[in-house]
Amino acid sequence: MSGAPVYSLSDRAQAATSSAAWVRFAAPASLDEFWASWLDILCAQVGRVNGALLFLGGDGGGSYQPAAAWPGSFSNLVHLGPTAEETLKQRRGVVSIGAAPEPVMVGYPIELDGRLCGAVVLDIEPRSEAGVQLALRLVHWGSAWAIDMLRQQQVSDLTRRAEYLGLANEVIATTLQEIRLGSALLAAANELVARLGCERVAIGLKRGDGVLVEAISHTATFDSRSDLVRRIGDAMEEVLDLDVAIVHPPLGEDAIANLAHAALSSARSDACLLSVPLVDDGDMVGVITFERVRERPFDSSELGLCKTVGMLLGPIVELKRYQERGLWQRSVDALRGGAKALFGPGRPGIKLISLIVVLVIAAVTLVDTTYRVASQTVIEGEVQRAMVAPFRGYVAESFVRSGDTVKSGQALARLDDRELVLERTRWQSEAEQAQRRLRQAAAIQDRAAMLIASAQSEQARAKLALVEEQISRATLKAPFDGIVVVGDLSQLLGSPLEQGAVLFEIAPLDSYRVVLNVDEREIADVRVGQRGELALSGMPYQLLPFSVQQITPISTPQDGRNFFRVEARLERATDRLRPGMEGIGKVEIGDRKLIWIWTHSLVDWMWLWSWKWLR
Repeated sequence: MSGAPVYSLSDRAQAATSSAAWVRFAAPASLDEFWASWLDILCAQVGRVNGALLFLGGDGGGSYQPAAAWPGSFSNLVHLGPTAEETLKQRRGVVSIGAAPEPVMVGYPIELDGRLCGAVVLDIEPRSEAGVQLALRLVHWGSAWAIDMLRQQQVSDLTRRAEYLGLANEVIATTLQEIRLGSALLAAANELVARLGCERVAIGLKRGDGVLVEAISHTATFDSRSDLVRRIGDAMEEVLDLDVAIVHPPLGEDAIANLAHAALSSARSDACLLSVPLVDDGDMVGVITFERVRERPFDSSELGLCKTVGMLLGPIVELKRYQERGLWQRSVDALRGGAKALFGPGRPGIKLISLIVVLVIAAVTLVDTTYRVASQTVIEGEVQRAMVAPFRGYVAESFVRSGDTVKSGQALARLDDRELVLERTRWQSEAEQAQRRLRQAAAIQDRAAMLIASAQSEQARAKLALVEEQISRATLKAPFDGIVVVGDLSQLLGSPLEQGAVLFEIAPLDSYRVVLNVDEREIADVRVGQRGELALSGMPYQLLPFSVQQITPISTPQDGRNFFRVEARLERATDRLRPGMEGIGKVEIGDRKLIWIWTHSLVDWMWLWSWKWLR
């Protein structure tokens, strides 16, 4: 390119310049000085160089910036840009030779462990192909120094990061050793003061829209209304408002305004300040403010370290504060979290479940349904006749037992009547003898003897009639068609019986009553005439309607609770019914809200409990 400038130096001046470059290269005062001296030496080695540029960068983002230029003017080296781009793109040495007398562009990439770190581009005067190859070789050899410096930088960065990580781990370990939040914050502040050589470290936590100073290093207690604490709080709130870390004095020219930090610095004899946010899951939960004497300002590396400490301490501080919440705060946080999940973005599953719950609550609150009182139920015969022993005797025969169906007049059992037959014979004889004595007294006209004989005859006939009646009752017969509910004499043949002993109980087959044992807590809702349905254990799928006929005003204790006997009549009987069958009966009370049906028992119990203990 004919417009490219050409620089020339006398041999003596070139030697002096080279010597100075070697001195700066051997002991550079800064990294920029090292790269400038390295490029000077490289240009001197290649010779007849019109200009050179060194590009470095590529850390993650792929952006490369000029790090050094020779002979020092960036504006006259713009023509090296295309060659640099080609070199970075191809990641190999590039030579661009134009028509004579155009200069030659030489580019060479700088790589470290397979990572492209930059490129150096030289504008050299035209020369032979061998001269160009020599220049390219010299650039290749010279790049070793650049790679070595980059490696040293890498090692230095890793070492510094390890130190920072170790410091951060020690601060975190110190914080975790304390159980209470206040003690943990004070321990963290003391550790940071010792590790970073600060005069003071203060930690504040976000409270609403402001920041409250919670801990100051080496200070067990402090007055939050003091001027110092107030100024520290203002500086922390400045970080909260701007949502950035603040350094005073600022590190760069484009630093943001920090009026509160400047005021705190002036009050502390122009102290150097650094404030970084405590961050938990992207949200600022507090601020750490570091203070040093003005002779030791904070640099960019310490800013990065303090930011790291803030990001690591934030979750720990928030966790400890979360654990120390009161009951009220826990409830508020739970409601806030539920509202965020319910009304915030995402979480469709929770929203769907909440909608279903709301619909269910609305249904049970607004919908009416029939309220029914359930109770244990047993079937009894409407009439239940007991067959008893008519006299003292023995069981001779038994024809039926429990569960048998009998017809009216059917023989159930027969008692042994042999003694009664003998007794009948005796009284028959007594009656005949009394009659004979009566005739004899009448023949002799003995009125007294007639009266006595007549009385004896009447007595004998009465006794005979009684015996005849007992003999006729020796065979027990069914009074009506029905079923034997109780009684089985087949195992008692020949056993003695007392007069009046119950031998059988018979119930009719076409007339039943339902007995419901209603809990005392529900008996107030039951009324005569109410209807219901019955499901028996033996017929669970057939519902039998009934109506309430009578409520017995006497309770019976059972299983620690009181039950009232309620009698009802079946409206439709079935031939499958048998006395003694049990099941569940439900009496229809009326329409109630679903929520009342499901909760009234609990509400009643709570009301009684409160009345007992609180009133």
